[in-house]
Amino acid sequence: MNNRSSWVQIFGVRALLILAAVCLSQSARAQLRVEITQGVVDPIPVAIVPFGAAGLDPGLDVAGVVQHDLESSGRFRAMARSAMRSQPARASDVQTAEWRAAGNDYVLVGRVNAVDGGFNVGCDLINSYTGQLMGTWQVSANAATLRNGAHRISDFVYEKLLGARGAFATRIAYVAVTGEPPRQHFELKVADADGENPKVILTSDQPIMSPAWSADGEWLAYVSFENHISSIYVQRVRNAERHMVSARAGVNGAPAWSPDGKHLALALSGSNGNLDIYDLDLATQMLTRLTDNPAIDTEPAWSQDGKQIYFTSDRSGGPEIYRLDVANPQHVQRMTFGSSYNARVRLSPDGKQLAFVTREGSDYRIAIQDVASGSMRVLSSGRLDESPSFAPNGMTLIYSSRQGATGVLATVSADGLVTQRLNSTEGEVREPVWGPFAP
Repeated sequence: MNNRSSWVQIFGVRALLILAAVCLSQSARAQLRVEITQGVVDPIPVAIVPFGAAGLDPGLDVAGVVQHDLESSGRFRAMARSAMRSQPARASDVQTAEWRAAGNDYVLVGRVNAVDGGFNVGCDLINSYTGQLMGTWQVSANAATLRNGAHRISDFVYEKLLGARGAFATRIAYVAVTGEPPRQHFELKVADADGENPKVILTSDQPIMSPAWSADGEWLAYVSFENHISSIYVQRVRNAERHMVSARAGVNGAPAWSPDGKHLALALSGSNGNLDIYDLDLATQMLTRLTDNPAIDTEPAWSQDGKQIYFTSDRSGGPEIYRLDVANPQHVQRMTFGSSYNARVRLSPDGKQLAFVTREGSDYRIAIQDVASGSMRVLSSGRLDESPSFAPNGMTLIYSSRQGATGVLATVSADGLVTQRLNSTEGEVREPVWGPFAP
């Protein structure tokens, strides 16, 4: 199978969407709004007291951001502010019996102080049953970074109470488009993990596809059709420095950064139209072919140690996930077996789980598979769920889905207990990818 029509036939709906470049829309002003669609049965009750500011207006309700973060995780239930009989700002002022009687297991108090043109934000987390100070946290910020500081407080609370690092202070990238064919307008955006503070990284009248973060969070790689051919670019997020790294004959697609940021794995078709996996050295532009098979090999993803690459191939008759050794690419192992369609693989940060798109009947859904045992679970329940990406703590996946005829982003926890939709306030969105932890 070595032509475009066979690619569509083998890879089904996803390939058709890619070839048609049907990216979904969102305007430059639009934001994403979190809607919890399923949470845990018994969320942790916590009181998040408005932070004291000593007459100062920091321009942001820090405690409100923390409350939104924790509640949107689906694992916490916050006390209503209207039910609070007092609003202490320090642990020493907390009367634990009062908060315990109101049904709270924990209390978070804090304060915002102005220092040197910026802010110092401190907080205390108290166990209302034992009176124990669970921990304190302090972060410095200015007006532009205060929201991120609030997310870091959310991460502190999440880790203290759940034992896993929070990912509220991370970012997501996604593709958006406005207008109707043939007059569409495409954008690559970066936003906070909660969908706030969206920033346009690239705008084009031609499709933008397959964004991928570098491991240090400094760069995005993506496919652009701005010259009416597929080309791969890398772009520094903070200052828009941009380089075209592949515009070879045929398809240039599916870029994936190596863990050290020195290489990109690519899917290239060459002049014969058959997709294979290549390794591109970004410093030298040296290209190493990793697969050479009459099948379609595409959608690479690196292992955490950079020694292996997972990819999608139809060499068994339908799309399945395979793994090759970079040092010995002839050594290829099939990883998935439970469905006639398994594609778009992504690895968990610890390398122990695979996430991918699987087909159930006529529906495409997000599944997760244990690498060691091969056991698989379907996590999503949509009609056309695509593009899974792990949060850097491995606790949650973000993916694109459909709500009626509208494209939305969605998240699901790795245990399947918590689901959310991130609805766009204007237009539609797709191809999300979760960025790494900030250094």
